[in-house]
Amino acid sequence: MISRRSILKRLSTMPLLGGLVGTATPLSTLASTAVAPRNLAKELGIRTFINAAGTYTAMTGSLMPEEVLETIQAASKEFMMLDEVQTKVGEKIAAVTHAESAVVTAGCFSAMTLGLAGVLTGMDQKKVEALPHLEGTGMKSEVIIQKGHNVGYSHALTNTGCKMVFVETVEDVEKAISEKTALMWFLNIQSDKGKIMHQEWVNLAKKHNIPTMIDIAADVPPVENLWKFNDMGFDLVCVSGGKAMRGPQSAGILMGKKNLIDAARLSMPPRGSTIGRGMKVNKEEVLGMYVALDRFVKQDQQKEWQMWEDRVTHISDTVKKVAGVKTETFRPELGNHTPTLRITWEPAKVNLTVKALQENLRNSDPSIEIVGEQNGISLTTWMLKPGQEKIVASRLKEELSKAAV
Repeated sequence: MISRRSILKRLSTMPLLGGLVGTATPLSTLASTAVAPRNLAKELGIRTFINAAGTYTAMTGSLMPEEVLETIQAASKEFMMLDEVQTKVGEKIAAVTHAESAVVTAGCFSAMTLGLAGVLTGMDQKKVEALPHLEGTGMKSEVIIQKGHNVGYSHALTNTGCKMVFVETVEDVEKAISEKTALMWFLNIQSDKGKIMHQEWVNLAKKHNIPTMIDIAADVPPVENLWKFNDMGFDLVCVSGGKAMRGPQSAGILMGKKNLIDAARLSMPPRGSTIGRGMKVNKEEVLGMYVALDRFVKQDQQKEWQMWEDRVTHISDTVKKVAGVKTETFRPELGNHTPTLRITWEPAKVNLTVKALQENLRNSDPSIEIVGEQNGISLTTWMLKPGQEKIVASRLKEELSKAAV
């Protein structure tokens, strides 16, 4: 009988992706013999749409590029040891992101839960199996966060059994730190809502030897954010994989200090009796996430940005032809940092509510999703397929023109 050690030894000699593609049936052969795929969206009556809104989870994030889909398909045809896939991919991701170590998780939310689990348990298996029950275990039980960062995502941290301790000033932090403090957590998208900025937060934590974690779920681009916070000194960084990077929507990345990543993995599949058992990431997603990351950091960022701007300009120029319509182009500094178009109109010249415009676009063919605001709408173009900006522009102009007074 072949031992587990022998299997692992053999697998360790296989190239990360070359072994996959090399041993699987060539895609060209599959294409020539495969039956035409079923259109399940049509068959099941599921609405598909042009996404001019952005990378929202409710809208299924982003669309995976061909390189990622080919990787997933090839990986699905071979058995591998899940831990080895995570280790090999983690090494590649860590090198790209300037981290000591990394692991692919079931989204950013699970990265936070697992990261804190690693902080709490270390490599103690009994503590791993005790979570989320902290009483009597010797584990710490409190996480310090700024009040302005408390927008719901911290629930990922309370999954471990920890209590949130809210602060506003440096003095508050000093008073809040105790022998129970396990972590100091920072939410990047709300950084302008807190009184303590990134580096000062890290410095405060280091002063008291407390690990830090930052959530940058939707905060790429810019691509530099993938390594900026590791370089800054955060011990753990959590990011979504299915947004700008266009990996599997259910994937994310936890990166940071090796001892903490090693400990976090004790709460991850394939191990059972853990709080993370249900946060399973299959080999296809792990490998797909790596290819998506690799593709993202290598692409021409300026060229991509220019393409998004050109699309926004086309839509803006088109809708401004309607009397009473105004446009504004901006880019959010935090989260979804891409060219964004805001469209407003004078009610005296265009008799149309925001809700009516949204519903008219949603119920048209093709269906289009935009973002409703208090006095107008906003949209992005980075999730559009080539040419869809013309459809969006035409439909917006049509609906606004119909409502012209």
